[in-house]
Amino acid sequence: MVDIKETEHGIILQVHIVPRSAKCEVAGVQGDALKLKITAPPVEGQANAECIRFLSDILGIKKKQVRILGGHKSKKKTVAIEGIGRRDIEVLIP
Repeated sequence: MVDIKETEHGIILQVHIVPRSAKCEVAGVQGDALKLKITAPPVEGQANAECIRFLSDILGIKKKQVRILGGHKSKKKTVAIEGIGRRDIEVLIP
């Protein structure tokens, strides 16, 4: 189960990134994190930028509403997303 914390501005959750995948997609849950496959390599922040872009696209929000709070150099990241609730993320989980 994904650990989703609701705040007054949105949510905070953990994501597990699988870089250099064939396509960008939500790949289920890994531990307490939402597992995301992305095409970008983990080089010079490319995977972080792709993570933000992908999340904003699938949630239908602006990129500036998605911030990586921690794990900038790790596959497991803490992400804050403004303007959405728990249910917006839960519908993405296969």
